[in-house]
Amino acid sequence: MSVFSASAMSLSEPSLSEPLSERSSPSPSPSPSPTPSAAPPSAAPSPSPSRTSPSRPERPCVTELRLSAFAAHRGARFPLGPLTLLAGPSGCGKTSALRAYEALARLGGGAALDEVFPDPGACVPERARPDAQHRRGFRIGCTADGPHGPVRLDLAVQAEPGLRVVGERLTVGGRVLLETALRDPRRRAVQATWYTAGSTVVTRAALPDDRLGTALLPLRVAGKTDGQRQVLAVAEQMVVALRSVFVCEPRPARMRGPAPVGTGRLMRGCDNLAAVLRRTRTECGRRHGLLVEAVRAGCAGPVVDVLAEPVGDGRVRAVLDRGDGVRTGFERLGDGELRYTALALVLLTGPGVLDVDPVGEVPAALQTLTVLCDDFGTGLDPRQRDELLRLAARMCERGHIRLTGAVSDGAWAGEVGEAGQGRVVDLVR
Repeated sequence: MSVFSASAMSLSEPSLSEPLSERSSPSPSPSPSPTPSAAPPSAAPSPSPSRTSPSRPERPCVTELRLSAFAAHRGARFPLGPLTLLAGPSGCGKTSALRAYEALARLGGGAALDEVFPDPGACVPERARPDAQHRRGFRIGCTADGPHGPVRLDLAVQAEPGLRVVGERLTVGGRVLLETALRDPRRRAVQATWYTAGSTVVTRAALPDDRLGTALLPLRVAGKTDGQRQVLAVAEQMVVALRSVFVCEPRPARMRGPAPVGTGRLMRGCDNLAAVLRRTRTECGRRHGLLVEAVRAGCAGPVVDVLAEPVGDGRVRAVLDRGDGVRTGFERLGDGELRYTALALVLLTGPGVLDVDPVGEVPAALQTLTVLCDDFGTGLDPRQRDELLRLAARMCERGHIRLTGAVSDGAWAGEVGEAGQGRVVDLVR
């Protein structure tokens, strides 16, 4: 990490002052330098970001998650496709990987560190030793592919004694476009250097030490030179890739009761599923029809419709129409049926229905919704798992939605690779 030597952190990872290795295994020779390099970003020529390769995805998306030092992970790299399942037994780090992804997404949306990491000490590797100044921290990062090529973001965070950013690096095509470093621990700021390519090669300025610098660049860079425009384009690609993340954690116990009509945006726990069903059935008949087909395939008994009935006091309850005059309330459904229905609804909707924070300045057609789901297959029987997996593969193939989930055993998800859109990443290999 930037202000932590590798030996002090009990890590063999390079510091942010060194070129970041592409390998998933630790580097054999830790850097002795405890602080980032003061060298400016490279001024070597590179292709203009405005030249979009036909092989590049039109919608920016995260293609790799890196956990150099985070919770149980050290030097870990996880490739991410349109549909990715992280597989492994309890305790292997599936949940912490998803938590790191969510943290990057929230930081990309402008959230402060203390909002994203309410318990930062839990993110520090368990055996990490403090340095001479009693500091410990963690390192996370990702790669976002898009029209401007693969863009790397690497972030070093100090968790103890105080939570703050101590180093950040944004890189594309081997060129460092943004680099920050904590120079003076007494100041609540980091020294930032970004590529300009004007009368001066770089620009230096102070940025807050509790925010992601990449997300702040559009407010600080004028875009007057080719270099500045490149920085803005690459930063935008990273932010767009990180935003529009919906964390789905269905809680069947709360899905059984009536829900207030409200705004009709599904919450992460799916507590207000009934209210959202009322909205989607009215606003989009085609997608509602697909949901009914999915529920029919995954729930016991006949299903001809899924709807919400008013119960008074501005609340509605979700029911299954059996087609013979009988309506089964969701309070009678099993946990697996409720989780299955909630996940199917999420896969068939979009940012306008889910409680997410998309980039308002970018057209929806150029954004991708990413769903993060821990315990993806929990409570589902084999039939439900297979149906849900097929639905996920079908929806992810269209390109407007991506899914990263966690499962205890990835053997049942073998066909995800056959779909051509996904992969199973075994965390214990």
